[in-house]
Amino acid sequence: MMAVSADEVRRIAALARLSLNEAQLPAMAEELTGILRHMDVLRNAPRAAGAVNSVSITPSMWRSDTIEPSDHAIAMERVAPMMREGFFLVPRLATHEGPDGAPEPSMPS
Repeated sequence: MMAVSADEVRRIAALARLSLNEAQLPAMAEELTGILRHMDVLRNAPRAAGAVNSVSITPSMWRSDTIEPSDHAIAMERVAPMMREGFFLVPRLATHEGPDGAPEPSMPS
């Protein structure tokens, strides 16, 4: 594993459209070298017995596509007690009222 040079950092920064000044190059080179060193460690780590690199999904792994009753279904009136003709009624926000409490006029489009 070789260390990343300042020239390589300049090239990578240009490809990534990053603006780095000369003072930042040594720290960035050190950081990238550390990342590559860590990747090398991971690449050479022993694998567990029976481990696979990719998992193939078979139809038997999928859940059945059935519709079942949900216990999450609750009456809308419990969640939003103020409803009219199937629509939720919500109180007007104070930010949408004028100083006297009257609704502010809407902005022309």
